[in-house]
Amino acid sequence: MSDVKGFIPDPPVRVREFKIGCIGAGMIMAECHLAAYKEAGFPVVAIASRTEAKAKAVAERWGIPTTHATPEALIADPNVEIIDIAFPPDQQPALIRKALATPHIKAILAQKPLALSLDEAKKLRDEAARAGKILSVNQNMRYDQSMRVLKQILDKGELGDVVMATIEMRAIPHWQGFLEEYDRLTLANMGVHHLDVLRFLFGDPEEIFTVSRTDPRTRFAHTDGITVSTLKFPGNVLAVSMEDVWAGPREEGFDSDFYIKWRVEGTAGVAQGTIGWPDGSPSTLTYASAKTTGGKWVTPTWESMWFPHAFIGVMEQLQYAVKTGEAPALSVADNVKTMALVEAGYRSMEAGRAIKLSEISINS
Repeated sequence: MSDVKGFIPDPPVRVREFKIGCIGAGMIMAECHLAAYKEAGFPVVAIASRTEAKAKAVAERWGIPTTHATPEALIADPNVEIIDIAFPPDQQPALIRKALATPHIKAILAQKPLALSLDEAKKLRDEAARAGKILSVNQNMRYDQSMRVLKQILDKGELGDVVMATIEMRAIPHWQGFLEEYDRLTLANMGVHHLDVLRFLFGDPEEIFTVSRTDPRTRFAHTDGITVSTLKFPGNVLAVSMEDVWAGPREEGFDSDFYIKWRVEGTAGVAQGTIGWPDGSPSTLTYASAKTTGGKWVTPTWESMWFPHAFIGVMEQLQYAVKTGEAPALSVADNVKTMALVEAGYRSMEAGRAIKLSEISINS
């Protein structure tokens, strides 16, 4: 049974009225987005993908009434109010621009990375602003339950001044086939979760130093297979994010140990936990505070998970923005800052030094 101890691991669903059209029928859409939307009662009215037969199969599975032959036909459907895109980043910008130019589309949820370059992301940010449309980016780790409870603990000052934070990933992601065509791999497609959630927790970093090596398991050409980033945040906060996508041999008879662990240490307390994604379990958190728990460990629990339940919050924040006119919690302007951090990480790999975020322009 859940025992959240006064915390809010999953945000409330305040709005569920806008009609969603989904572009994409791969794993992330079929297993995460649509599972979450079904549970939340969000109205999905249409779907399209690169393969119409695959889109039809997903539509039948989730009870979606309309399948369009192409993404462009779905965007043109006047019954669709919100476009939810799960497409490769080289193809996503064209669909975003098509949606921005379509009068009946009120908002767009895009995948990360938003585009293949920071410059293209900045252009999309500015084009969305000129069109007066809401463009939001699916940084779903911000809706992981342990990250949300940790943020609440930090905001209350229960750990005092933060000294050190770590995210340690030893797990094997599924690399989509389209990634074989790109020159950036782990930091842009896996590390981006961790870099973004560190920004969510601690604000905008001052600098990043990233090192990498190839991953023996990944057969296609790449440079950043395994990545380790050290970041400095305001207030002298030090953070380390490690993406070990090797995580040891994966073969019959070998007992691999996959996990994602995190830890935050402050002057008045410590919080630590796990991200449940590798084994499909709920994320965990336990913390001790000299201020509020008498130095004893307190462990709130919940039954929801990062995948798929975080996707409820992602779509809900966009619907709420459409309803109220407020900026979305996951705005494209904020995501450009995350893309700038990823860009700084790659520049750090190339230069062999720490890169200050002031070296990366996001305003032009």
